[in-house]
Amino acid sequence: MSGAERHRARPRPRLDRPALVALVLGLAGLGYRAALVALDVPGSNSDEATFGLVAIHIAAGRDFPVFLYGQHYMGTLESYLAAPLFVLFEPTWALLRTPLLLLYAAFVYLMYRLTRRLYSPWLAVLTVGLLALGSERVVRDQMTAVGGRPEVKLAVVALLLLAVALGQGRGRHPWLAFSAFGLLAGLALWNDWLVLPYLAVAVVVLLVGCHRRLLGRAGLLVLLGFLIGLAPLVADNLTAPPGQDSLSVFRQLSHGESEPAALPDRVRGAVLTGIPLAHGVCRPDGCRSWQGWWGPFYLLLLLVAAVLAVLGLLRPGTPAAGAGEPDAGSAVARRIGYVAQLALVVGAALTVAGYARNALAATAPLASARYLSTLQISLPAALWPLWVTARAAWRRAPRTPVGGRAVARRTGRVAGGGATVLLAATVAAMIYTTAVLVKHVGEIRAEEAEARALATAVRRAGIRDTYAEYWTCNRLIFYTNERVVCAVLGERLRFGQNRYDPYPERVNAAADPAFIFTVGEAADTAFREHLRERGVAARVTDVGPYRIYQPDRPVRPWQR
Repeated sequence: MSGAERHRARPRPRLDRPALVALVLGLAGLGYRAALVALDVPGSNSDEATFGLVAIHIAAGRDFPVFLYGQHYMGTLESYLAAPLFVLFEPTWALLRTPLLLLYAAFVYLMYRLTRRLYSPWLAVLTVGLLALGSERVVRDQMTAVGGRPEVKLAVVALLLLAVALGQGRGRHPWLAFSAFGLLAGLALWNDWLVLPYLAVAVVVLLVGCHRRLLGRAGLLVLLGFLIGLAPLVADNLTAPPGQDSLSVFRQLSHGESEPAALPDRVRGAVLTGIPLAHGVCRPDGCRSWQGWWGPFYLLLLLVAAVLAVLGLLRPGTPAAGAGEPDAGSAVARRIGYVAQLALVVGAALTVAGYARNALAATAPLASARYLSTLQISLPAALWPLWVTARAAWRRAPRTPVGGRAVARRTGRVAGGGATVLLAATVAAMIYTTAVLVKHVGEIRAEEAEARALATAVRRAGIRDTYAEYWTCNRLIFYTNERVVCAVLGERLRFGQNRYDPYPERVNAAADPAFIFTVGEAADTAFREHLRERGVAARVTDVGPYRIYQPDRPVRPWQR
């Protein structure tokens, strides 16, 4: 056998250099998050505990809710994913979050595939590298079971990949792909309505590439899959009381629960705080002036990316952006690629616009920035203008430039240098906020240890029923695996937000319930005053920041 024949006989490497680098970065991001999950970081709360309690009920076969207890708009897919683990093991925060690790890994992999398909292999590597980093806000959105965000981001990227593949004539099983598109769209819409902007643009990409096929069997498969995925939502809404159907509840939430805010304040909160926080450029306690630049700059990058995509559509002979995918060479394939690029831009713009309509963008941007977490889907679109500029500027130029060519070369070098600096600044900001989270791991674990110590103290005291504040109640119930049941009291000692009716019903019927409040808070002060006025003695136990009251006779502070 000749040397040439031996060379041809060698199997090709399955992963090229960009793929190998992306694999290393992706595994690093997964390992970082696995370590945080093992350490119970980020800290838990009662919202996440409610998803955990739903998973406990599913695992025991006691209940199979479509929506999270106490509301009719957030699907419980994360609870269903965790339930099999709760069948096998004692419920813990780490087990509850384990499916989210798998969702993150799948999301990063599909983001690499999408970015490589639409743009370039090395931009895909950069995207994976940035997704491997994670500030407190970013990791909290990815690694805490509070509903919707991890799974719908994965679903949207899968939908875009399916739409592009079908439009470009790729794939061996198109009918299966059409069915999967409908099923994923239905599941995503059931699970979290915040996905609507990206869901809409994914459908547009599919329509552009497959509009003729969708008039026949393919359209029926998409519709059937969509109805199957949406079936839980439809079934629940058919029996929901008036005003408690998903559409009515979502319409109420879209106006926010806070006081109305002026449009400039909402836009300021969305752009200068919400967008940077959602991308991990800011610390969890807010954006410094040097960090807020990412918001307006991000919108400018999206605008430039939209222009590039439109220009690509107007020049059908221009090579597709995805140079790393040579099999997408036809005019139709190029057109679908540019449509998908434009879809990423429009999806992000609609998401930001929808967020800015809500008063929470102005009144509580730090807490509500989680509603912009889906913007990570459009990260490669925002990076593309910088990448194109930097790449074009550093290409080999003529050796002896003269006249206008020299000026163009210098101008390009300046633009490329600026783009490189901005890319480096973005990476540096995300590395900085990731380091901030790592630095505060000890503090987060200490707070979690206090909640765990409270659960231990309550059980040792023989308490089975108690009243507490919202952020204590369900967290305590989850920590004790429902061995202790809690009902919510507000700061004025009135009934608060009890998500699951059987809990307050049991506590209200208990002969000697305990009371747990945060030391020094309004509810703690009000309860001590109530005991003094009624002349009721109580055994008092302090556990870290918590205070446990065990009155010597039944008290009902809301009955005044």
